[in-house]
Amino acid sequence: MTTNAFSDNYRFLARYNRWFNGRLYDACEKLDDVERKRDRGAFFGSIHHTLTHLVLADKMWLQRFARQAVAFEAFPPELLTLPEGSDYTSDLHPDWHDLKRTREALDAAIEAWVAEMPDDFLTRTMRYSNTKGVQRAHPMWQAMTHFFNHQTHHRGQVTTLLMQAGVDVGVTDLIALV
Repeated sequence: MTTNAFSDNYRFLARYNRWFNGRLYDACEKLDDVERKRDRGAFFGSIHHTLTHLVLADKMWLQRFARQAVAFEAFPPELLTLPEGSDYTSDLHPDWHDLKRTREALDAAIEAWVAEMPDDFLTRTMRYSNTKGVQRAHPMWQAMTHFFNHQTHHRGQVTTLLMQAGVDVGVTDLIALV
């Protein structure tokens, strides 16, 4: 398989995604379950629920990517399965250890999938319905950028909530991986 900088960018983002999530979940373990689930006034309320939202949103986006006729061997079907009626506020993983295991499995699968992703995937047109049923079509690279940016956005919220709880995640800058 040939590579190019465009595809390599997403491979780098997948690696960063996994690294940052590992640091973030390790930091979260310095709090007990009650503190992780305490409503701290964030968009999704608690640290736990914000992290749950990210897992759920990742599964939704990965399902959309999978429907684009792209080989998805990196993802066992059960990893992407969502209960009927799930939305961005569903609490799919109330148990911390289940949430952490799911995050680790998703991150490993995302990294493996992006490593094998054909270079032309990013220039294809992605077609799907959003959560409100609106038909969307745009270049795949825009969806991939959103996919990784969405995680960064909400992880930033979690790092702030952790700092307010007295837990420092440490360096999380993308450039720290270079």
